[in-house]
Amino acid sequence: MRGIIGYGAYVPHHRLKRSAISAALGYGGGKGTRAVAGHDEDATSMAVEASRSLLASLDGSAPTPSSVLFASATPPYLDKTNANVIHAALDLPRAVFAGDVGGSPRSVNAALRGALEGSRPSLIVASDVRTGRPGSADESALGDAAAAWLIGSEQDAPVIAEWLGGASVTAEFLDRWRLPEWNYSRVWEERFGEHAYLPLVAEAAAAAFQQCSLDPADVDIAVVTGLHARAVRGAARAAGVDSTKIADGLTATVGNTGSSHAGLILASVLDDADPGLTIMVIHLADGCDVGFLRTTDAISEYSNANPVAAQISSGNDELSYNAFLTWRGFLDREPPRRPDPTPPAAPPSFRNEDWKYAFIGSRDRGSGAIHLPPQRVSVKGGAVDDMERVPMANVPGTIATFTIDRLAYSLAPPTIAVVIDFDGGGRFNCQLTDARPDQAAIGLRVQMTFRRMLTADGVHNYFWKAKPLSP
Repeated sequence: MRGIIGYGAYVPHHRLKRSAISAALGYGGGKGTRAVAGHDEDATSMAVEASRSLLASLDGSAPTPSSVLFASATPPYLDKTNANVIHAALDLPRAVFAGDVGGSPRSVNAALRGALEGSRPSLIVASDVRTGRPGSADESALGDAAAAWLIGSEQDAPVIAEWLGGASVTAEFLDRWRLPEWNYSRVWEERFGEHAYLPLVAEAAAAAFQQCSLDPADVDIAVVTGLHARAVRGAARAAGVDSTKIADGLTATVGNTGSSHAGLILASVLDDADPGLTIMVIHLADGCDVGFLRTTDAISEYSNANPVAAQISSGNDELSYNAFLTWRGFLDREPPRRPDPTPPAAPPSFRNEDWKYAFIGSRDRGSGAIHLPPQRVSVKGGAVDDMERVPMANVPGTIATFTIDRLAYSLAPPTIAVVIDFDGGGRFNCQLTDARPDQAAIGLRVQMTFRRMLTADGVHNYFWKAKPLSP
């Protein structure tokens, strides 16, 4: 038996009310909200958070994956492997392969197909930061999120959703496209896309039903997704599936998150799934991919450390439309009247990979003192080079003191600087994110989160910040 061993999802803290778009522009917008990656987030940082959620759900029982594959249509880097950052942030062994599978939302299907047809455990992560021209349908309909799956077999760990099989159909037609230098996609007229997609859905669904010896009546719930909204609405009918069995697409609260959206919906389904549930996944992207999963008895013992519904309900919808445009680069504001930030240098980043990406401190073997960042000389007793590695990324802490800095430049001012005392020892000074200034308080419980600190000369500086601990 091969299938999903574990899963995780990440929905960013910020929401944009769609009504804010129409209030500012006089058109566009609509009802509900869309999820928005923060000014210090991108597809890679969100992928790290989804992966951390997956590993926390498995609570130390996860097998070491043989590979990490990152699928994104909006990767932060071109001509550089983004998956290496995920690999480093998760503190995986060097022997674990890391690679990108990008270019379009269908790329995640390529990664999953390879993992499901393989024999070793693989971590698949999909993440997108989606946007559109101001006032466009994409701007309001899309959203940002990440999803992660650990694919493996029974000999690796209990399989919670068995892969039954599926089928794919490919066709070349112009639906959605984006050149590398564009920060938004262009879309062909909707009726044409519907005309092209629905026959592909019918063909792929028929082949998948035949391969798995199933029929539409066997489907308990269907996950239907794709960036062509009109075709998605007609996909279940084309596949012969009862429309009452379609899972909530989360478009009213999160938006369509592109590469990660099927995984996000699937995570929300698995959060409440019982054993024996037959799930059909239909994904429209440059063709149609149809697959079937069936939950096993092991799903009863699986507990998502960060359920999708809880992430959606805890979002903050106070984001202004002007701030959203600024974060997306559509509104060019006055920069700080100071020298431009200096990009991180390659040699020290390489030498301090454990600290910079995985947040690994050092602990004095004699006194037990924890040092952040890691040190050679202990603050207690002065022992030299008698340290052990201590992972701190998943250790919660408490704010000992804080400062509200209204002078430091930030795309989300003011900057909140905090000093954290970690549970079990260790103190560190960093920024607090996903919080209003009035939320900062001595004694506030916090957790660490992986973020993009800044980008300078095309170099992304990734590191860790604190955010309020989830209840």
